[in-house]
Amino acid sequence: MSSTPVAVVTGGNKGIGFAIVRALCKQFTGDVYLTARDPGRGQTAVTKLQEEGLSPLFHQLDIDNLQSIRTLRDFLKEKYGGLNVLVNNAGIAFKVADTTPFATQTEVTMRTNFFATRDVCMELLPLIKPHGRVVNVSSMVSVSALARCSQDLQRKFRSDTITDEELVKLMTKFVEDTKNGVHEKEGWPNTAYGVSKIGVTVLSRIQARMLNEERKADQILLNACCPGWVRTDMAGPSATKSPDEGAETPVYLALLAPGADGPHGQFVSEKKVQKQ
Repeated sequence: MSSTPVAVVTGGNKGIGFAIVRALCKQFTGDVYLTARDPGRGQTAVTKLQEEGLSPLFHQLDIDNLQSIRTLRDFLKEKYGGLNVLVNNAGIAFKVADTTPFATQTEVTMRTNFFATRDVCMELLPLIKPHGRVVNVSSMVSVSALARCSQDLQRKFRSDTITDEELVKLMTKFVEDTKNGVHEKEGWPNTAYGVSKIGVTVLSRIQARMLNEERKADQILLNACCPGWVRTDMAGPSATKSPDEGAETPVYLALLAPGADGPHGQFVSEKKVQKQ
């Protein structure tokens, strides 16, 4: 078994994920795995970074597929005995002009951005070694979406005692409410992406709390972050940041010094803790 530290980035073949892998290859002492759903695209991305003189490794990961997550989990357990850094970056967003029915957009967006990200955490968090770092890539859109939720929903999402089970119920309710055409009446905003990222931000708070309760001595730090408005396939060409600039906050959180006692369970943008 290798004693080399290991970092994993989900959705690493393009955009912000690719830039995070590039930065970790330069700054993280250990093996860095670029993961992607499509092995061909993943290998192409690895080759591109090798041409820059970097040495990322590749492992297939489709976060929508539980078996794929478990295959990666078993590989990491067997080869490294765990994991030091996990960056949950994989996610999707429909374009504003997309004509796919809103209920379908919601189901697909929630399945990947919230439920699949949660699946990755359920399988890989137990592998995180002492002083490990976990970064869940969320979005500032989660803040504006939360502000547009009903007072009742805002209170639930902001609660310091909300449980994983309660959050899953709320996210499931949003999907059901959109299917039934009553989501606005039920106090939800008109953004599937925004609500999915509320889920990621709140999930991060819950997970940090659980780590405090169950593994306090291990000093693992887990946070959600916003990379900013980044020029990617997802955000389009008029965004203000390059992918490398978008990678700065996620990488800062992934590389928090071993002795650091925070941030933990926070929502971080531009390397600063934001009010949720």
